Amino acid sequence: MIRLSIPLRQALARLSMPVLVAAAFGTMLLGKADTVLVERARMTLADALAPIYGVIAEPMGTVRDAVQELRFLAAMREENARLRAENERLHRWQAAALALETENALLRRQLRYVPEGAASFQTARVVADAGGTYARAVLLSLQPGQTPRKGQVALDERGLAGRVSEVGSRSARVLLVTDMNSRIPVVLEGSRSRALMVGTNGERPRLQHWPEGAPPQEGERVVTSAEANVFPAGLPVGMVRWTEGGVAEVELFARLDRLDLLRIFEFGLSGILPPEAVARPEPRARR
Repeated sequence: MIRLSIPLRQALARLSMPVLVAAAFGTMLLGKADTVLVERARMTLADALAPIYGVIAEPMGTVRDAVQELRFLAAMREENARLRAENERLHRWQAAALALETENALLRRQLRYVPEGAASFQTARVVADAGGTYARAVLLSLQPGQTPRKGQVALDERGLAGRVSEVGSRSARVLLVTDMNSRIPVVLEGSRSRALMVGTNGERPRLQHWPEGAPPQEGERVVTSAEANVFPAGLPVGMVRWTEGGVAEVELFARLDRLDLLRIFEFGLSGILPPEAVARPEPRARR
């Protein structure tokens, strides 16, 4: 090892910066003066370093792939744990469902339960929002062979829409649940409390006459009641929504502003009688 004196080292340290600056300027001037020579030199250097870059990049790519594989395995492990927990939860629900099914079958046998037949229905297209004597009603176009009756229940694909109020030879009118003349007995599924859903000519009907001390809860599901044999029990109606003024309303499942097709169901109920079935007193002669 060559030992340099202190003055010599100090002189080299002072000269290193000017030498480097001069070399940089010389390289710039050379690049401006002869671009072809510089380009050849640069490409020669690149060709010489390319194999080295390839050798260095290969292990780096391997390390990158290994890191991605580890991340994928960690994500799979988390997903596997989540699926195992979900599978265990589903097994518990399946066991509970089987137990309830067995208990339900036993209770039905004890009560000699006779299952209800499937309700028949007809599908009709909404052709007009013609209220007539009602503010909230729609007009249906009937095809040949379709014979709906007054009082039959109308549902869209989401829930209860109304009931048939008038029937003609080629059309029928459905009174919507939002009309102020609509009165529907309902049940609050959470508390099993009964109430009356009253139309307001607005977007949401109101709830009235629920039991004292058991007010409807926000978000509680509302279904029809079999009270008075007008509607079958359990038809989906909507959800309870309380207004800022403290009024219990029902946010309907049915999209009454987008009605296109309605299904008219025949449940075999006799709660609403046709006009010809209602007995009328005979007029008395004046004496």
